[in-house]
Amino acid sequence: MITITAYQSTGPKDLFQHVNLKDCSTEESETIEIDRSQLFQEIDGFGASFTDSSAYLIDQVLSPQDKEGLMTQLFHREKGIGLSVIRNPMGASDYARSLYSYDDQPAGQSDVELKDFSIDHDRESILPLTKWAIDINPDISVFASPWSPPAWMKTTDTMNGGKLKEEYYESYGNYFVKFIQAYEQAGVPISAVTPQNEPLYMPLHYPSMEFLAHEEARFIKDYLKPAFLRQGISTKIIAYDHNWDRIDYAFDVLDEASESIDGIAWHWYGGRPISQSRVHHEYPQIDTHFTEGSGGEWIPAFEPAFSNLMRTGIDVMRNYAKSFVLWNMALDEHNGPTVPGFGKSTCRGIVTINQETKKLDYTLDYYGLAHFSKWVKKGAKRIGSTTNQFVKNVAFLNTDGTVVSVLFNDSHVPQSIRLKLDGQIIKQLIIPEKGAMTLVIESKGVE
Repeated sequence: MITITAYQSTGPKDLFQHVNLKDCSTEESETIEIDRSQLFQEIDGFGASFTDSSAYLIDQVLSPQDKEGLMTQLFHREKGIGLSVIRNPMGASDYARSLYSYDDQPAGQSDVELKDFSIDHDRESILPLTKWAIDINPDISVFASPWSPPAWMKTTDTMNGGKLKEEYYESYGNYFVKFIQAYEQAGVPISAVTPQNEPLYMPLHYPSMEFLAHEEARFIKDYLKPAFLRQGISTKIIAYDHNWDRIDYAFDVLDEASESIDGIAWHWYGGRPISQSRVHHEYPQIDTHFTEGSGGEWIPAFEPAFSNLMRTGIDVMRNYAKSFVLWNMALDEHNGPTVPGFGKSTCRGIVTINQETKKLDYTLDYYGLAHFSKWVKKGAKRIGSTTNQFVKNVAFLNTDGTVVSVLFNDSHVPQSIRLKLDGQIIKQLIIPEKGAMTLVIESKGVE
């Protein structure tokens, strides 16, 4: 016996709603086949980031009742959408209230031995919220990425722009060690780190650093990985952490240091997700992660923005990603706070928290993530599934045997679908135009 539970989104007032499926088909029905015998990557999960700004808004602006409700909605596996990956900046990013690292020094001074290293800044809101999320959902993996090393390590003597000085490669490797150890002691294990967020983009209005492929490869191979081995640290090292359009960086860093690298991380601000598969096929032992994609005012809400999230999310997972992580967990009514001097922000958070009214709103990104995260559990595997020119689809097999299919009708007319599981027709249904649907398929007594 097969039972199917369906959740559907068709518009801004109809998001991730439980629906009762009716059998309905036409002669023009398209067939989508799900094949449990085709097993692909294991899934770590879906999530977003507790940036300094996000953590501040959730922890210090929301009322205690709203804060508890939001944390439940974000991370609880039954009462919420069960997010299971958190990617936190190591120090300030563009979405922080100030410029800071974990070892700031007065101008002209350095701290090669990192005697002043401290994660005290994160103890205010970032660490408590991350620990709370893990308490709610013990399956959570925490990733960490720096936007910049401490200013004294850099050619510019500032966190904005510049490069890492050669003489501080060893200190920077130890900086990661101290961060991982401090977070571990605070009750937050770090599953993976990247050496640098967006290493090929060096804006001067927020923390950044250029880290070319041969430089990152050398840092990982000769400094970061050896520092981890000396301290018995098992945290994974994920390289690149930038857009699909510079596949050459991923290949270059792997060609030089693949034995010291566990994965490649991708962002969606340029190129196409097929880059993930191209690297995977050359280096199948290297994990694929999608670690940042933000919605924003550059794609009008609702339909174009929601459609972009759903079609891209499906493509990301079909191209071997173990994770799908959006950007800020929360932003305010002005798409901030941002670091001083940033200028106008156009990004959108998973939720919006109005600093004046204290009102909490769940954005389309929350509901788009829900289509994946609510039912695809950590440890699931992507399985074979067909798509057609109109309906995008990706399917997963959970460890409890349930099959989850995420579908998106990327056309402007309803589409009739004949759904097959392992060669057997199990349902005929219609997906509304520009509609998303998650199907949870349970087989009882059927092999």
